[in-house]
Amino acid sequence: MAAIALQAVHRLPEAQTTASEIGAASALKPLDPDVVSAAIPAFFIGRNRAGLWVAREAKGCAGGLFLFESSAIDFAKSRSAPERCALVFPAETFELDIENQGNPLVALAARWLDAAKRHLARTTR
Repeated sequence: MAAIALQAVHRLPEAQTTASEIGAASALKPLDPDVVSAAIPAFFIGRNRAGLWVAREAKGCAGGLFLFESSAIDFAKSRSAPERCALVFPAETFELDIENQGNPLVALAARWLDAAKRHLARTTR
C-alpha cells in the first residue's frame, strides 16, 4: 500500500499574536483541492499535547490515538483501503476532536498520565 505524504505548515502573519488567533491557526484546515484531489482520502498524522500520535481523516469521519507513528499511519492506510491515501503531517500539535477509533488503551493511559501530572503539580506547590 502506498501513500502520499505532505508536510503542512500554517504560519501566522507577524502582526497576529493573540492566543485566540494562535489557536485558530493550529486548527486543522480543509485541504486545498489544487494540492490533493477531493477523490483521494486524506489523513492528518501528528502528535497531541500529551505526545501521543493522532490520525484523523480530513473530513472527520475517522480518527484515533496511537502510541507509535507507524500505528497511526497503518490506521490511515487501513481506513482508506483499497484506495491509497494522502498523509498530511501538520507542524503543530492537534487534538483528536472525534471519537477515538484507534487504540483504546492509549486513550486510557493519556487520561491517567494527565491526572497524575495534575496530582503531582498540586503536591509540589
